[in-house]
Amino acid sequence: MEHIQTLHPHPGKTNKKIALDKYNYIKAHLLVILSERELTHTDLMEALYARVKDEFEGGVQWYGQTVKLDLEARQIIERTTEKPEKYKLTIS
Repeated sequence: MEHIQTLHPHPGKTNKKIALDKYNYIKAHLLVILSERELTHTDLMEALYARVKDEFEGGVQWYGQTVKLDLEARQIIERTTEKPEKYKLTIS
């Protein structure tokens, strides 16, 4: 099984090493969700859970958080400056 070392958006912090197939699966769903609208962290994780809970083996929210942080570090998604913070794609 192939793994990926995920990145963390805050310098000096490290993120987790996870299975590449799970990373790609969660990443694809996060990007589809965020292509539709900006969401708060809670709403994003709930939308992800609702989409994949029946087909994904593992902790959806744990993987969701890990991949979300990686996507932030890679500047694929970003947090808005408004309150409450929302997540959005950096490019539409």
